[in-house]
Amino acid sequence: MDLMGMMGKLKETQQKIEDTKKRLDTVLIDEQSTDGLLKITLTANSTIKNISIADSLLEDKEQLEDYLILVLNKSIEKAAKVNQAELDAVAKVDMPMIPGMEDMFK
Repeated sequence: MDLMGMMGKLKETQQKIEDTKKRLDTVLIDEQSTDGLLKITLTANSTIKNISIADSLLEDKEQLEDYLILVLNKSIEKAAKVNQAELDAVAKVDMPMIPGMEDMFK
């Protein structure tokens, strides 16, 4: 087993993961309520970039809160899936299989 080669590969993979995380800051995910009254845009790293609220929602605080919870949860879930898929792809392609290290990038 070439330990130095594996360590180099590990370092390279960690760099690719960091690069992927940076790139995911530029991947935008749009989500909206079924009626389109509330729209949210966030990055694949779950940073909210924009929230658009229809005027009609501003008249009902409770409804607006419900919409925010629903749409934010949906968009964060979608962002997490994109994020995980991208990071898994990098780790699977480049990672040398070292017993016990599978959980390192979760």
